[in-house]
Amino acid sequence: MNPDSGVVRTVVKVGGGLLSRAGAFDRVTEALTAFTRGRRVLIVPGGGPFADAVRQMFKRIKIGEDAAHWMAVLSMDQYAHALAARIPGAVLLHEQADIAATIAAGRLPVLAPYRWLELADPLPHSWEVTSDSIAAWVAGALAARRLVLIKPARGDTKQLVDPLFLRTLPATVEHVIITADDLGQLDVALDEGGGLSRGRRVRQGP
Repeated sequence: MNPDSGVVRTVVKVGGGLLSRAGAFDRVTEALTAFTRGRRVLIVPGGGPFADAVRQMFKRIKIGEDAAHWMAVLSMDQYAHALAARIPGAVLLHEQADIAATIAAGRLPVLAPYRWLELADPLPHSWEVTSDSIAAWVAGALAARRLVLIKPARGDTKQLVDPLFLRTLPATVEHVIITADDLGQLDVALDEGGGLSRGRRVRQGP
């Protein structure tokens, strides 16, 4: 049995695209600081401009999809360092085994996922896989109840996430998309009482 099963109630994936909008990163880290206290939350970073640099290298010098996949996952580790540095009480983690102890200590775990992903290697090495599907896989692996995706802008779910996201997310995990302009909904989405009646629930079947 997974020792961390049930420890994390909500996985929050913080989109890297927030870095391209003035003030969005600050607003999101402030909201996470305010709303995650006392809640069983794990932060998973996006790739943002770090992953964009890998895409450009992939196009220019033909590094191949395997190398590009792992370099893109490493870009999530870079963003994880930035998030952990800006959120008071956050702890940067590289290992799944450290999540439970971090939450028990009242701290906010921020996952740098490369080590875990390299060991498990659960997803195709393709540009169809982004940090959204990686966050969906992490939520399933931890038996989380909910996955919150913080995005820079609104849009149709299928346009906002990668093609494998809905197939990767287990049916037992509901998901919610919140934008940087609607961060008051984050408090609702992180509610551990189970209800999302006031939130923007966008769970769709595969």
